[in-house]
Amino acid sequence: MSSHEVQTPSVSGDVYAAEAVVDLAVIAANISRFRELYPEGHICVAVKANAFGHGAAEVARVAMASGASMLGFARLSEALALRASGQDAPMFAWLNDVADHAALAAAADIDISVSGLENLREIAAAHSGVAVHLEVETGLNRGGTSPEDWAEFIAEARRFEAAGQIRVRGIWSHLSHASDADISRSRAQDQRLRAAIAAAREAGLTPEFTHLANSSGVALIDPTAYNMVRLGAGVYGIDEVGIGLNPAMTLSARVMQTKRVQAGEGVSYGHTYRAPRDTTLALIAVGYADGLPWAAHGRAEVGFAGGRRPVAGRISMDQIMVDMGDLPVAVGDRVTLFGPGTHGEPTAAEWAGWAGTLEHEIYCGIGSRINRRYIFSQEESTSDE
Repeated sequence: MSSHEVQTPSVSGDVYAAEAVVDLAVIAANISRFRELYPEGHICVAVKANAFGHGAAEVARVAMASGASMLGFARLSEALALRASGQDAPMFAWLNDVADHAALAAAADIDISVSGLENLREIAAAHSGVAVHLEVETGLNRGGTSPEDWAEFIAEARRFEAAGQIRVRGIWSHLSHASDADISRSRAQDQRLRAAIAAAREAGLTPEFTHLANSSGVALIDPTAYNMVRLGAGVYGIDEVGIGLNPAMTLSARVMQTKRVQAGEGVSYGHTYRAPRDTTLALIAVGYADGLPWAAHGRAEVGFAGGRRPVAGRISMDQIMVDMGDLPVAVGDRVTLFGPGTHGEPTAAEWAGWAGTLEHEIYCGIGSRINRRYIFSQEESTSDE
């Protein structure tokens, strides 16, 4: 093939230029691993942000089938959407700042968090009887009621509950250093939350759920002081404390075009990459609009033919170029952007490292143009999310 000769695609083959395959069996196994660490009590699985990009509806189903007691969301709108789709599991949403949320949540039987006195009074004013979880500030210094306001906060909550305006169903907080090997900060937060719960009970509140630990916290502090843990990142295989979790998503894409170029020729915007030798370039229709971080250019690689090949030049909005060298490659062949790493392909953690970010952001960034395909044992399903 001469320089710049282009191989064009046929009309046959997979209709999707790229897809994320989510192995629901891996998600079930990750939840089972947490159950080994936390054999009793309730598990709340966070399916916020479309289940970290994995698909909220599908993950919710496998989570509840795997022993979860509740589904967690950052925003009420996320929970309402899943409820409207037919999911009847208990739900908890923790970012709510307007009184209108109370009536919506109560009507859909969704628990919401209350983080401060003003928020509590606005929600109680709706007289909806909504179930709430009172959030305590224990050291993260983000959401939650401060210790100096806690006595007034729980007294008001008890008064509103007695009047039927709300139901206090939970008390909770969030760890600031859950993945640190030094657990002194987590222990301090643990003690503050225990004291807050004791004060609430003395004030006459009887919370059904008490919770502090997230995925990393389950492994590092004793979660048995409470009766629920909230699992997010770990469910999807982000193993921050090394407890044997596995990634559930593999992102792959078809080669859309191949092109032979000569040594020294520049590739893509700004010609930041020049072919080190005569080589074959492969065009892959995935870019930063689909979740590949632009900042990873110059370092990123993809998996192909049992090895790795470098991304050549900048990551564009819709596509990347891959330097295939002299490897045989044809339109329709697949490259693996990331996966569990078991076949030599990069992992999401490596992409995060190349971009200077977190695995969480890599997964959450996978956009709506990427088809999700779900597998569990021999069963498969697709979604055009």
